[in-house]
Amino acid sequence: MRKKIVAGNWKMNLLLEEAKNLNSLVNNGIKANKYNCEVYHFVPSMYLLPLLSTDNKVRIGAQNGYPAKNGAFTGEISMYQLSKANVNAILIGHSERRQLFHETESFLKEKVNAAINEDLKVFFCCGETLEQRNSSNYTNIVISQLENSLFHLSAEDFKGVVIAYEPIWAIGTGKTATAEQANEMHIALRKAIANAYTPKIAEETTILYGGSCKPSNAKELLSQSDIDGGLIGGASLNAEDFLSIISNY
Repeated sequence: MRKKIVAGNWKMNLLLEEAKNLNSLVNNGIKANKYNCEVYHFVPSMYLLPLLSTDNKVRIGAQNGYPAKNGAFTGEISMYQLSKANVNAILIGHSERRQLFHETESFLKEKVNAAINEDLKVFFCCGETLEQRNSSNYTNIVISQLENSLFHLSAEDFKGVVIAYEPIWAIGTGKTATAEQANEMHIALRKAIANAYTPKIAEETTILYGGSCKPSNAKELLSQSDIDGGLIGGASLNAEDFLSIISNY
């Protein structure tokens, strides 16, 4: 059975005490209930160390990392540094990194390799713009993102990767892909993984939905056959909303 995951991407939000409070509320909510999923918070880098704790039921991940081990890269944090600080998960390929910071698929491939080499669990984001969605080729566009940045991995390394499908046109816009639209893409991605590796690996790969998932639509989205959880943006900044989504498991 595929692993279910609900992950919050805090993006560039919250002050330190707010971050601690939010993490504490979610942590306590998880302790009080028997949820059948893993829960992650992907947090701004300055909050990684304060939130890492053996008592934390929420796994803490990084939003970004640089592929070089060390060197003259002012302002960056390497995968090596993250790993040595006991961070064990990282987001790679988020649409904001692709669009705002012009991260290319070849650069994302470098980041994936560096993360895997440091035993970081990769949450790899993929998705299409509205313009691409309106073309007849949108499924192949998303699959090509996996082909260009992920499918070079060995089968063993790929087993540790989580895919997060995020239709870019449904992030922060209030628009959401219908459950059927989202599931259709997840099925297509799983077939692509089966072709690149094996049907067994594809069946075991966790694929999250990452486009404006919130309490009001989480049940319908997360009940789809090939949606294994969510990468949650805005709703992850409110403990009650986030726990409501988690409670679907």
